Amino acid sequence: MSYRRRRRDAGQVAIEYLGFVPVLLIVGLAGIQIGAVAYAAEQAGTAARAGARAASLGQSAQQACAQAVSGGLTVTCGESGGGDDSVTVTASVHIPQIVPGWHFDPAEKSATMPRDH
Repeated sequence: MSYRRRRRDAGQVAIEYLGFVPVLLIVGLAGIQIGAVAYAAEQAGTAARAGARAASLGQSAQQACAQAVSGGLTVTCGESGGGDDSVTVTASVHIPQIVPGWHFDPAEKSATMPRDH
């Protein structure tokens, strides 16, 4: 009798597994998306520091920002006045969308460097 019951329940595990696969995929994609957000924020900080360093030396902040960012990310930098003795650059990095329906504002970081006179 128990042999008959085991044969009848044999396909149930496969159906339960198929129902759980979408949940695993969403959790995995969410983890990758969180990693992309953290990576974009880290790259924005790097770009802001590079842009501020270049602007303090009288060079192009936007060009330095673009060269500092890796991984095919899109960056825009804006230079704002930090006074006569310093310069502040804000970098904005577009966060790639991995999970459909999750939209994020760009990651923004600022850096201030003293002007080289």
